[in-house]
Amino acid sequence: MNETILVLDFGGQYKELIARAVRGLRVYSEIRPGQLSVDEIKLINPIGIILTGGPNSVYLSGAPQCDPALLTLGIPILGICYGMQMMCHTLGGRVAPGSAGEYGRVPVTITSPSALFRDTKEPFTALMSHRDIVTHLPKGFAMTASTTNCIAACENTSKKLFGVQFHPETKHTQGGREIIRNFLFDVCHAAGDYVLGDYIETQITRIRQRVGDKKVLLALSGGVDSSVCANLLSKAIPGQLTCVFVDHGFMRRNEGDEIERVFSKRDLRFIRVNARERFLAKLKGVTDPETKRRLIGEEFVRVFEEESAKLGDIPFLAQGTIYPDVVESGGGGTHGAGGAVIKSHHNVGGLPEDRAFADVLEPLSGLFKDEVRILGEKLGLPAFLVNRQPFPGPGLAIRVMGEVTEEKLELLRRADAVLREELDGIRRRPNQYFAVLTDTRSVGVKGDDRTYDPVIAIRAVTTDDFMTCEYTPLSHKILCRIASRITSEIPNVSRVVYDITSKPPATVEWE
Repeated sequence: MNETILVLDFGGQYKELIARAVRGLRVYSEIRPGQLSVDEIKLINPIGIILTGGPNSVYLSGAPQCDPALLTLGIPILGICYGMQMMCHTLGGRVAPGSAGEYGRVPVTITSPSALFRDTKEPFTALMSHRDIVTHLPKGFAMTASTTNCIAACENTSKKLFGVQFHPETKHTQGGREIIRNFLFDVCHAAGDYVLGDYIETQITRIRQRVGDKKVLLALSGGVDSSVCANLLSKAIPGQLTCVFVDHGFMRRNEGDEIERVFSKRDLRFIRVNARERFLAKLKGVTDPETKRRLIGEEFVRVFEEESAKLGDIPFLAQGTIYPDVVESGGGGTHGAGGAVIKSHHNVGGLPEDRAFADVLEPLSGLFKDEVRILGEKLGLPAFLVNRQPFPGPGLAIRVMGEVTEEKLELLRRADAVLREELDGIRRRPNQYFAVLTDTRSVGVKGDDRTYDPVIAIRAVTTDDFMTCEYTPLSHKILCRIASRITSEIPNVSRVVYDITSKPPATVEWE
């Protein structure tokens, strides 16, 4: 049992960054809904609590609020952006619209000494994203930092309550990591006892206790998460694991064969199921991305059920679900805990309630992507598997806008293959890159003839956590070569565009 920092979510776009920043400092963190009751919080027994940002105005009716008793528990609390405003509002301060919003990097001046700003150079630049401001502090609070437009930080040290209007969890805030470290170790007095290496032994023990001598069927996609999950399970329950790779027909060019080649040589039972036709039939006429994800998730389970029946009714279905999958699908500390749905991941939001499996194993569901990669290295997986680009479980079905057809898939496979050929070998390769077949058509000209064909969008992003990202500023020379090859080698494409949107406000995937 590690010491825990509880991250209470009020709709903040950076909640995962907060939780990951805490874990990066060797303190375990968990995201839960902001309305979590004090009784539930006491059961978790956190050493500190962080209140996230959010899009609402705290003074309006219906705005999310924490349990007021939370602020009287004596547990150190750090409110970030909306979290600071809610804290001040709840305790009798005043929050109102500012004369001008602050968005982006803003200079911050420290106005009085604070444990949060120990060793912080000033003035420093911090990421702001707000229009509302705290105009009057609650009794007992003091301002510790400001900008030209707002109170940037405040605290009541006797009650262990701290607030910052900016976002220290992002890399855009100078010294942000140090501010979080100061809260954890100088205010919460954390021991820093979260060591990822312990996760392997802990999970092996839990898996063995839960599974006993029964069999487990793993939904293997060949991606990083399911590959690490396969290795962990084979270590925990050798001889009891069957890995089923469902080739739903939405893979990239030659990818199904590559996955089979890698895993058929490993010390585990591997089965490949070719289910292209049934998945295509399931998506016939479907255009809504959430519906696609749900249907694909449901059909995955049906295939796994059939394979389980052939093998003798395996009671456990295992998945490589990771923590961001759960959070983005509307979960918190557990599935369905009540967060906002960004996009339903097929292995979370798409699971049918009437599945035949008695239980679902998700040994990675408490880890972030970079933690999964580290775990893979510790388990001895080869670098090419551990460092593989993320590929969504629904595959190209959510990179084809609108209805999915075999013709569209083949067109996209060709465009995606060109993109990967061009970027695979460059020196500073993006962390993730892929092509999207949009549902927009555009007028063009080829061989003096007018064309009216689909537009291909290409996406390349740089990230170290896969929770936020910046678009990769590829050179115009590379972009020109990619566009030229796609439009030349694929007859029915005459326009290529480059997506330069970061996350947030966009997500990495288009659907």
